[in-house]
Amino acid sequence: MPRREQPIRDDGAMARFAIDLRQLRKQAGSPPYRQLARDAMFSPSALADAASGRKLPSLAITLAYVRACGGDTAQWEARWHEVAAESTDAARDTRDGEPPGRESACPYVGLAPFQPDDADRFHGRERLTDEVVSRIRRQRFLAVFGASGSGKSSLLRAGVLPRIRRGDTGRAVNGWPTLLFTPGPHPLEECAAHVAALGSQSAATICRETAENPRAVHLSVLQALATHPDDVDLLIVVDQFEELFTLCDNHGERADFLAALLTAVRAANSRTRVILGVRADFYARCGQHPDLVDALHDAQLLVGPMSTEELRRAVVQPAADAQCTVEGALLARIIADTAGQATVLPLVSHAMRETWRRRRGNSLALAGYEAAGGIRHALAQTAETIYSAMSPPRQRLLRATLLRLVALGEATEDTKRRVAADSLPAEAGPILEELARARLVTLDAGSVEITHEALLQAWPRLRGWLDGDRAGLRTHQQLLDTTAAWIREHRDPGILYRGGRLATAVEWVRNHGDDMLLGGQVRDFLAASARQQRRLIRLRRAAVALLTVLALAASGAAVVAFQQGSNARAQRDRAVAGQVLAEADQMKGRDSALAAQLDLVAHRLSPSAESATALIDSRDTALSTALTAHTGPVYAVAVSPDGHTLATGSGDKTIRLWDITDPGRPRPLGPPLLGHTDWVYWLAFSPDGHTLASASRDRTARLWNVTDPAHPLPWAPPLVGHEGYVFSVSFSGDGRILVTASYDHTLRLWNVADPGHPTPWAPPLTAHNAVVYAAAFSHDGRMLASVGDDNTVRLWDIRDPAHPVALAPPLTGSSNTLLAVAFSADDRTLAAGGAENVVRLWNLADPAHPVALGPPLVGHTGMITALAFTPDGQTLVSTGEDATVRLWDVRNPLRPSPIGEPLTGRTAGVTAVAYAPGGRLLASTGRDHTARLWNVADPNHAGLWATVPAGQGDSDEALAFDPTGRVLATDGGPGTIRLWDVGDPAAPRPLATVTDTPPLVRWTGFSPDGHLLAAVGNDQKIRLWDVRDPAEPRALQPITTTDSDGLLWADFAPSGQLLAVAGAGHTVQLWRVADPNHPALVGNPLTGHTDQVTWVGFGPDGRTLASASDDGTLRLWNVADPAHASARGIPLSAGHTGHLLNAAYSPDGHILASAGDDRAIGFSLDDTDSAARRVCATTRGALPPELWRHYVPELPYRPPCPD
Repeated sequence: MPRREQPIRDDGAMARFAIDLRQLRKQAGSPPYRQLARDAMFSPSALADAASGRKLPSLAITLAYVRACGGDTAQWEARWHEVAAESTDAARDTRDGEPPGRESACPYVGLAPFQPDDADRFHGRERLTDEVVSRIRRQRFLAVFGASGSGKSSLLRAGVLPRIRRGDTGRAVNGWPTLLFTPGPHPLEECAAHVAALGSQSAATICRETAENPRAVHLSVLQALATHPDDVDLLIVVDQFEELFTLCDNHGERADFLAALLTAVRAANSRTRVILGVRADFYARCGQHPDLVDALHDAQLLVGPMSTEELRRAVVQPAADAQCTVEGALLARIIADTAGQATVLPLVSHAMRETWRRRRGNSLALAGYEAAGGIRHALAQTAETIYSAMSPPRQRLLRATLLRLVALGEATEDTKRRVAADSLPAEAGPILEELARARLVTLDAGSVEITHEALLQAWPRLRGWLDGDRAGLRTHQQLLDTTAAWIREHRDPGILYRGGRLATAVEWVRNHGDDMLLGGQVRDFLAASARQQRRLIRLRRAAVALLTVLALAASGAAVVAFQQGSNARAQRDRAVAGQVLAEADQMKGRDSALAAQLDLVAHRLSPSAESATALIDSRDTALSTALTAHTGPVYAVAVSPDGHTLATGSGDKTIRLWDITDPGRPRPLGPPLLGHTDWVYWLAFSPDGHTLASASRDRTARLWNVTDPAHPLPWAPPLVGHEGYVFSVSFSGDGRILVTASYDHTLRLWNVADPGHPTPWAPPLTAHNAVVYAAAFSHDGRMLASVGDDNTVRLWDIRDPAHPVALAPPLTGSSNTLLAVAFSADDRTLAAGGAENVVRLWNLADPAHPVALGPPLVGHTGMITALAFTPDGQTLVSTGEDATVRLWDVRNPLRPSPIGEPLTGRTAGVTAVAYAPGGRLLASTGRDHTARLWNVADPNHAGLWATVPAGQGDSDEALAFDPTGRVLATDGGPGTIRLWDVGDPAAPRPLATVTDTPPLVRWTGFSPDGHLLAAVGNDQKIRLWDVRDPAEPRALQPITTTDSDGLLWADFAPSGQLLAVAGAGHTVQLWRVADPNHPALVGNPLTGHTDQVTWVGFGPDGRTLASASDDGTLRLWNVADPAHASARGIPLSAGHTGHLLNAAYSPDGHILASAGDDRAIGFSLDDTDSAARRVCATTRGALPPELWRHYVPELPYRPPCPD
């Protein structure tokens, strides 16, 4: 029987408000608070507390209470604002009569990290502090990784820095000077400013010199420490290192900053040590920088959750230091609420701060903790109270201000963003002051930032703002950044928006600009962009008209007029095509289907090397066909077992079926399925494909008969019973059981053997204590696994689905929400993953006693959204919000690994590699003057066979196998090439050394029959040797070419009768070497490149020759008749931003890959027709007339893919 409510004895405004709430509930029939909670979506205790009279409830809870009781929400909202205005103290959760000023003595810091001055009240991380200090005294570089909220910043600031500064007198260890900073948008400037404070140099000088020479920081530190004892070093702590990726958009400055830090710690006479504090979900971003990867090899430390004893000290000791006590029940509750979670420390600190405000006397009690909302709700309650007390205009201003302070994640979690205070309007000042008093934001030295990223997850309202329109917020963020760059570069017109970017920004501002604090500079930027766009369009149209008039006026003769008109149209089309290509380039990454259509438009208008390259490149891009029938966001998709039917579920409350037999031309099947009264979250087909199950926010699941998908029907009334949103549905392997997972923390099993009469198998499964997101059946149908927001995996024995029982204690270890779970094919391994961005494995050989397997699988930079094992159980597939699919080798689950591993072992760069015929042996050579032989019979487990010495010269690209794979040619030192017998690759032996090579050998190779060895280098001669007996090579007469600038590459034709030679003189020469004693030049040199030719190679059929040049292009030549060789097609624009160094054919000759010092690019050598067919098959309809008018305003609508 529910407890009676306590009488309200006060007669103040809040008391009258509570009495009226109770009266409203009485008029509704006095429903129990548990029943109200189902309708209000707030806990029973929160609703009861709203009518207690102890404090003014938040507006959100008030309106939910009123709505559940059938009251007038508009009337009650006005009443709430009246009460809030009467007493600001009530609106801020009063402190039970505490006198003013008591809060200043609070020993808990709340959301903010502990600072060096807080060292005396920093407790619980003593062991980890000792470890970090010990390691940084032994080594010069260390990266401390941890999830947001794990306490890394506090560890470094209040734990490590004070210890380093004061030294260790007991061990005669001197204190060291330290620097602490965060990278911000300009990390090099930030670093220079702090280093400059140590000595006499200016920050500007250090910054400028560091950009030119990475040793500048190292040299400045040496100068600053010149008067210190030799055992004193400088410790640089770079906290929030992830800002290097989220705030700094200058790749050059990012690279210079990393180079400066790493150079400073690697120098032989280094006196610098560096600690990085990095959010764990940015680990993969660190992996994009090779030098940083090397530095991290043995210099990582992961901050995990506190032990129970550490957490006890962190909670109890600050209170003890302030002569207060923590109630035992409160400590037990906090330990239970935080068990195994590494990311809740800021929430604990905030909850304790709010509990401190509600203390009675010198005791912090459980009642105060619960009144504050506990670790799960205290922060949201603080933020919501501030928000709800504001008028609607101030609420909109708060929303816009906070959104300015968030950097949206790119395949990572969102992060806080520091902005200049003067970039925000003056009217935001009072709001920021109010947020700062609650420690939700930090105001410091002219900047503003959210105090901790925990707010982004803990406050549902802010989370909803961020998730509601991420594309729009990203447009806003990019607009602000681009405007800032435009102002910084003195309004450079080259930065202005145009085309699609301008249209997107203008549309967004039209819809949202009034609410988002755009400011005058942003509006100036958009106005300038629009003016430039109009001017360009006028110029383009004028140029087209002028060309046409001039061409027609040039002659009165009709034929000449016709010819001139054709020329004018061609010039017009070239101009328009160039503009359309530029628009397509801007759309790539945002709308690949539209980009591909624009590429095709450009190629149809005016075929060119650039348009052909763009069109062919689209073949490697995932293209999609848009299904546009829904009027709301699409949350759910499912494909039928036969692959012919697609189901989609939407926020418009409908489900639609599509025939995808031809994926390029999907067509709707039947009318939309109606019945759900709220968003459709999840869809699943039964194994036989006859039934579709749907889960909805309306707290129901439904079954649909899709035996004839063109005429779908509901099987039965909705499945009811859940008290919260139903997030997922899943069928067992035999289709007899359906499981539903819900927001109400439960799972339900349904008997759907007869889908027309589904029934519950058993009462709901209630072991989870938070939202349940997903569940999966084992393949034998004996087990069910579920995951959710309590960070655990639960296993159930469902052999008797009418009496399911828990198989084992919950599987723990995850520090964040779990979203996906999967069984291996033999049901002996379970995988789970989610917002922690890692995948964890368990051995289920004994399901009652699961055992964690190996370390977590690390690699994703966004939350794990789906998991699946291959049928053989040897590979696990994971997908994530980082837009990647990863494969993991789990044949040995104790040592899972990504598929494929890199070859390692060099101390200097690899400059050349060569495969022996058969592909089982690989040779590499590099600047460490060695050649290495690798066993690559199994590329996933490659091993080193042997290392052989190469010469000490600079010919580190001389490397080639003969056709048998038993002879290897390597650099032998200045003027020589060495031959090796590698028949036994584990024991290579020298055969001979050939002399009289070029001073610098740039290429060496064997003829296809193995009889000749050729070498070219930095003079104009081709050297040839007869190597039919490789132990006794015989020099032949060198060939003197006409390329006096030196030779760079050569290649034998498959017949062995032709040798193509590339040179620094921009040409390619063909030499007939059928009789190597009498070589002869064939035809004229092949010209067309405008810079040195760095590579040349014959296609597998010997009829095509390709050449690569530093002019950035690849050219193809028809050499079927080598005496009359000619260019084949148009040059391929490689798109490299650095030098084009090398290229290679695929074995079938259809693909040519180019490599530069920036990247590798693949070109299809097929014609563009197949690429165009693919674009039309998958993106038809992506360029309707209204978009054509925007992107191609000069021409009438001509769809590139006509029906």
